Amino acid sequence: MLKKVLSRSCRRAFTLIELLVVIAIIGILIAVGSVSYTRALKLSRDSKRKTDLEQVRQTLETYRSDIHTYPIATGAIPSLLSPDYITTIPTDPKSTGQYSYMSSTGSDYFLCASLETGSSSASPSCASLSCGTGVCNYFVSRP
Repeated sequence: MLKKVLSRSCRRAFTLIELLVVIAIIGILIAVGSVSYTRALKLSRDSKRKTDLEQVRQTLETYRSDIHTYPIATGAIPSLLSPDYITTIPTDPKSTGQYSYMSSTGSDYFLCASLETGSSSASPSCASLSCGTGVCNYFVSRP
């Protein structure tokens, strides 16, 4: 009788090997998922950067149509655009990055940012600008 009870209870439980296999599979799935999630976050921040620069580009065009020149400045996006032309000047989604602006003549400009994914080619003019801790590898200029 005792043998029957033991043999039935042993058959209902998982073996150590089965548990280890399941744990290993779960671990692999978590690792793959976290890598995909991290990449999706980077792509999302890059998309926001591109959208922000396009918004500033449109603001600069509006400014130029009123003043007949672009703001002459180098470094951060000129604060004189706010609040008349843009409600708030966009900032990089990561606190370690920043957007850079350069116009030395007022007839053209470069807006630069540092993308986390890909290696887009930036204008040589952006090479002299600081985009936070990253390299300026994306730019928008006068259309």
